[in-house]
Amino acid sequence: MKIHRTIIALSLVIGSIATVGSSALGDEPNWSGGVIVRGEEREKIRSLPIEERPYRPLHFYGNTVRRMHYRGTPLPSVPEVVTLPTRVFAPRRF
Repeated sequence: MKIHRTIIALSLVIGSIATVGSSALGDEPNWSGGVIVRGEEREKIRSLPIEERPYRPLHFYGNTVRRMHYRGTPLPSVPEVVTLPTRVFAPRRF
């Protein structure tokens, strides 16, 4: 039983460090609400290097490249997975 408690405590500490470390990066781009962009916004996004473009829902390749660049892992964080549906389905305000 003592080994299980130690493993659980160690997992929580490692998870906390990983979460704090990934959120400490201030220069990481934010999420963009739209899956498809048009017009000037599209040209503006395409003129940026892929690492500086905003994260966008369903853009798996670009999002993975940005995660690898800023975090060193291709996997999304737990908060991203939990809040992504609200970003995709929430109405955009103009």
